[in-house]
Amino acid sequence: MSEGGSVSPLQTVMVQCGEHTLLVRVQLDLFGTKHLIKAADLSLGTAGCQPTKIFPENCTVLFDYGLHKCGSRLQIMSPPGIFQMTGDFLIYTTHLTHIPNYPGSVIVRTNGAVIPIECRYFRKGNVSSNPIKPTWIPFSSTRSGEGHLSFSLRLMNGDWLTERTSTVYSLGELIHIEASVSMDNHMPLKLYIDRCVATLSPGKDSSPRYSIIDYNGCLVDSKAEDSFSTFVLRRNQREPDKLRFDLDAFRFYGDERSLIFITCHLKVAAVDQGDSRNKACSFQKLHKMCVPHSLSLSGVAEER
Repeated sequence: MSEGGSVSPLQTVMVQCGEHTLLVRVQLDLFGTKHLIKAADLSLGTAGCQPTKIFPENCTVLFDYGLHKCGSRLQIMSPPGIFQMTGDFLIYTTHLTHIPNYPGSVIVRTNGAVIPIECRYFRKGNVSSNPIKPTWIPFSSTRSGEGHLSFSLRLMNGDWLTERTSTVYSLGELIHIEASVSMDNHMPLKLYIDRCVATLSPGKDSSPRYSIIDYNGCLVDSKAEDSFSTFVLRRNQREPDKLRFDLDAFRFYGDERSLIFITCHLKVAAVDQGDSRNKACSFQKLHKMCVPHSLSLSGVAEER
């Protein structure tokens, strides 16, 4: 009988091959990104068998089926790697499938996956799998200015001190974005991000599109149940020309294109000018309310 083992280096899928049964235990944090997948999006084998038990307390599901159920296939091999009609041992093969379903949603934060599973008998074997490879999502920014002000968007490293050189991200990773404005020889101004939208083509009005920031500075993506997006730190009064936010990486549902365009509308106002049109706020899920990051803004530019 095969030893129980993990088919993922993250140990999020565990398999136990019994004499007549197959047990597959799956953590809903399948990719180790803290984004929980839905149990209903998991199935076993070509028959698409659904989980037999769900354990909400530790966010796991269990598949408990007969070895011959769910479309498992029997291979007879001897020696290993050469298919013959007779052999020294038996191998049952099946697979765990994750197909994310987000009805009515424009974006997703998890990928699909197919994880091969083997059960070997008559001599010890192991359960093996190819690694799960997430889709990589690029983010690119260009700079433009208007009048005597120079606006910019930059991808930053996690320390917020150095600019990130790579534009490649994986699902579950935070994208650190810094907006800034150069105010040489200009009265003190405070920067705001009025709105940001993500699209699959350069045009900000193209379809499909997903609003990241809207309503004059609200980080609407932070309201999503599976989002960790937020404005970062309290704005330093000595740096009114900078505004930073973390964006939880995503891709568009049902579309495998790997390039996403994010267009932001930046604006500035006098430091002491503040009203409902000039704000920066994130949604705090714990308190179920929007919390302002800072207030105050005029001069307009677009960044992509």
